[in-house]
Amino acid sequence: MGEPALSRRGFLAASVAAGLGATALSGCGDSDGESSSGTTTVEWWNISTTEPTKTVWASLAKKFEAQNPKVKLKIVQLENDAYKSKMTALTASGKLPDVFHTWGGGVLKQQVDAGLVEDLTSGTKPWADTLLPVARQPYLLDGKVYGIPFDIGMIGFWYNRPLFRKAGITTPPTTWTGFLDAVRKLKSAGITPLALAGKEKWPGMYYWAYLAMRTAGVDALRKAGDSKDFTGPGFVAAGQHLKELVDLGPFQKGFLGAAYSTPTGQAATVGNGKAAMELMGQWAPVVEADAGKGLGADLGFFPFPEVAGGNGKITEVFGGGGGHALRKGAPQAAVDFLKFFAAETTDRELVRKTGVLPVVPAAEDVLTDPDLKAVQTQLKAATGFQLYLDQAYAPAVGQEVNDSVAALIAGSRSPAQVTRSITRTAKEEQ
Repeated sequence: MGEPALSRRGFLAASVAAGLGATALSGCGDSDGESSSGTTTVEWWNISTTEPTKTVWASLAKKFEAQNPKVKLKIVQLENDAYKSKMTALTASGKLPDVFHTWGGGVLKQQVDAGLVEDLTSGTKPWADTLLPVARQPYLLDGKVYGIPFDIGMIGFWYNRPLFRKAGITTPPTTWTGFLDAVRKLKSAGITPLALAGKEKWPGMYYWAYLAMRTAGVDALRKAGDSKDFTGPGFVAAGQHLKELVDLGPFQKGFLGAAYSTPTGQAATVGNGKAAMELMGQWAPVVEADAGKGLGADLGFFPFPEVAGGNGKITEVFGGGGGHALRKGAPQAAVDFLKFFAAETTDRELVRKTGVLPVVPAAEDVLTDPDLKAVQTQLKAATGFQLYLDQAYAPAVGQEVNDSVAALIAGSRSPAQVTRSITRTAKEEQ
C-alpha cells in the first residue's frame, strides 16, 4: 500500500502554490466551534457557486439553523479548482473544515490515511444505509463510511438538437467513428461542434478517460492504478483517438484559454447556442442556463460512444457525484447536518430545484426532466462504473492525468508521452 500517511511536505509545498498563509489555514478545525453562549458553529465548505444551487443551499442552511437554534452554519463556497487547491493546503495543515465537499476516491483516501477524516460508519448507519448503493460507493474505504452523498451522475454528451438537425444529423452517434463523422458534418454546416474549457484542464480529461474505458477497459484502469503503469496499448490508443478528434479542429475559438462556468466559457458557449455539444456531467443544463441562456427542450443527452475493437461497452459509465465528509473530531451538529442534507425532504428539494439526481430512492418520483431521466436510466443500467480519474487516483496522479491530456489537446504532447508521464508520476507516489 505504500506510505500510509499523507506526505505533509508535499501538501505544504502545494499550499504555498495555492497562496494560503498560516492565517488562512488556521480557521478550520481548531475547536468544536462552541461559543460561550452554547451555540455551535459548523464550518461548511462546498463548491456550489452557480445558481440556482448557491441560493438553494443557502436556504437549506437557514432551514437547518431554524430546526437547530443552537447551531450556526458558516458557509464557504469556492469554484472547483480553487476549492481543490485550498483543500490541498488545508490538508497539509491538518485542519480541515467541519463539513467539506468530497468526490471520494483517492483524494479522500489520502485524507483518511492522514487521520483527518471522521469515520461515519456507526454514527450514520440507521439512515445512510437507505441511500442508493452506487451513490455511496466512492465514500466507502475498507468497508467503512467516510462520506455521505448528495448527488450521483455520469459524464456524457449534451447536445443542441436544432444544430444537429441543421447539420443533417438525425440520431446521436453510438460509435467513435460515427461521432467523428458528426463533428465533420457540423463543421461543414458552419457550426462549432464542441465547446471546451481548456484553461481548467479537467473537462478535457473526460475525453481521454472515456476513450481509455472504451479501448483498454474499466478493469484496465483499475489495474493501472494498482500497478502504477499506464503505458499499455489501450491507453496509448485512447490518446490516438483523442488526437484524431483534436486534428479536426472541433473546439470553439480561444478554447485553450476558456474557463468552464464564466460568461464566455464552455457552458455558456453551449447554453447560448454557439457550439453543438459539450462533454459534461448531469449538472450541465443548470450551469448552461446560469452562465448562458440555456437551451431548454432543445438540449439532448447521449452516452459516450463505443470504440470499434475496444474492450469497453457503451453501458460502462464514467462519473461520480458529490458528497460531504467531516473532519476528525467534528461536533455532533455536523453529523446532524449530514443527516438533514440526506433526508428525503431535502433530496426532493435538491432534485426539484437544482437538477441533481436523487440519492434517496423515495425522491426519484420528483425527477421530471427527460434528459436527466435518461442519465438516471443509463446509470441504473450501467454494467461498469469508473470514478473521475482526478479523484479515483492519488492527487498527484490525477493532476498529471489532467495536465498531460491538456498538453495533448494543445498539441505539445503525444499519446505515448501522456501515458509515460502519468506512469512516471504514479511510480513516484509509491
